[in-house]
Amino acid sequence: MNKDNFTDFIRVLKEKNDIVEVIGSYIKLERRGYNYWACCPFHHEKTPSFSVNAADRFYHCFGCGASGDVIGFIKNYENVDFMQAVQILAARAHLEVPAYDDRTAEEAAAKKKKRDRLSALMKDAARFYLGNLYSGRADAHLSYLQKRGISPSTARKFGLGASLDYVSLPSHLLAQGYTAEELVDSGACARTDEGKLIDAEGGRLIIPIINHMDEVVAFGGRLLQKSDRAKYKNTRETMLFNKSKTLYNVNLVKKEKRAAAIGSLIIVEGYMDAISLYEAGFHCVVASMGTSLTKEQARLAKRYTENILISYDGDFAGQKANLRGLEILKQEGLKVRVVPMPEGLDPDDVIRQRGAEGYQTCLDAAMPLIDFRLFAAKRKYDLERTEERRAYVAEALSILREAESATEREELLRRVAQETGVTLNTLQRDFESAPALTRTEEAPPVRQEDDADAERKAARFVLAAALLGKPYAQKCDLMQFEFADPTHRTVAAYVTRERASGSVRASGIFDLMPADGELAEILDLDYGDNLDSAAAERYFADSVALLLRRPLISKVAKLRTDYEKAQTMQEKREILTRIDEYTKKLKSLTAGGMV
Repeated sequence: MNKDNFTDFIRVLKEKNDIVEVIGSYIKLERRGYNYWACCPFHHEKTPSFSVNAADRFYHCFGCGASGDVIGFIKNYENVDFMQAVQILAARAHLEVPAYDDRTAEEAAAKKKKRDRLSALMKDAARFYLGNLYSGRADAHLSYLQKRGISPSTARKFGLGASLDYVSLPSHLLAQGYTAEELVDSGACARTDEGKLIDAEGGRLIIPIINHMDEVVAFGGRLLQKSDRAKYKNTRETMLFNKSKTLYNVNLVKKEKRAAAIGSLIIVEGYMDAISLYEAGFHCVVASMGTSLTKEQARLAKRYTENILISYDGDFAGQKANLRGLEILKQEGLKVRVVPMPEGLDPDDVIRQRGAEGYQTCLDAAMPLIDFRLFAAKRKYDLERTEERRAYVAEALSILREAESATEREELLRRVAQETGVTLNTLQRDFESAPALTRTEEAPPVRQEDDADAERKAARFVLAAALLGKPYAQKCDLMQFEFADPTHRTVAAYVTRERASGSVRASGIFDLMPADGELAEILDLDYGDNLDSAAAERYFADSVALLLRRPLISKVAKLRTDYEKAQTMQEKREILTRIDEYTKKLKSLTAGGMV
């Protein structure tokens, strides 16, 4: 299928999947005026700020900025890629997805078939392991779970299972009709140096890793006895499993959110931490399956709540991981606190030693990033030794430059003074005399002048009105404007092209760029009285005039500079002629300001 035909298919797909009906099948929508509203499914909120525009077939959240068409919604809600979202919507509309993305139809069909086969294989493997656990032959596995305080009901909820040896699983899967190649490609099995098929998790307690789509994508395996081998082992990355894009237990958290809003999400390091916390009543918990959070995991977590509690191990490696994870989560706009763990203990240890109340005490002591950075820094030094105490003070003062207010900084300076015995006055003097910027810091950007802000607002209004088909904007030639912002140029070109084809589909812009940043600012204007107020047409005319005048004013200013530098009378006359030309154009434009 060529590009044009695939584009036609996508158009039909969107028409067959009414955006209100699709989104309404996931979240409860309430009609208000021309649009539908709900609490945003991509961040936690109590007041609805998520709006669905039925006429122009796109959604927008004023809280987190999420925007897109029906395909974009499925991508974000189900955490799938573009083609997977297309397949979900095609199945809903009973349409067959044609092949596109530079592959033949046969290749595309083969890839989908392979993925479906591997998904079915992993599900069958999980059932096999689960059956093993309750077969009467897994006493060691059951004993381990009992020792860890994991009840049978919790074990079943997480689908825990048992690998009894290295040969039973491959034999079982081959008997089910799967090929040896599929067993290896799934990651469930591996080949020895001699080429023999074996269970990749042979002899371990099996922890199925289930994604938010309720698919078994991998397994974690836990050794039952001390060994030179790794205590935990994950399925290698496959067509189904990408560790950096997966959070353990996200499938159950998704169900928690459907039942009620999630206040905070606890992120722990390992599977057993998550299972132990769940057993103890802390159901909103996921595991990063390692010590380093990724951006993909942060974005996945953001779909369930804005409030994150990081609860990694209490050793130094865990603290360093906390800091890395906090920075990533902070960059994604999440509100993050760190749960300080007792030295040498992980969440599972705390649950077993001190119970749910003991862990709740840790949660109650959760602290913001800057507090935790001081906490982690202090752990590195022996404050009884002069040199180390001085090193801690220097690091603490550097950290305190990130304080959001003078009040917060003073409170933390008092804490450092109490910890070190250095007077508050001395710390304040040292803080003020230290360089304002560290090696890695940069000066804040210079604030743009008011005229530039006015021009940007005018451009947004003109483009929003044109993109959303407002009557007063339909005859405006967007290509006459000299837009400086690349997003503005892209929107202008898109509207111009769509007009030539007959009509402008606002949702089509999402095929060209993500619905965030400057595009989100443009789309914001579709709500309230911005584009439909009594003054909207006047505002549009004033915006057009401003956008046309501003380049002319700049050109006149430059020409006047050139006039002063001109060497001959001929050059001066030519420059004056051009100045006169631009001045007449300026006078012909509406002189009104922004309303």
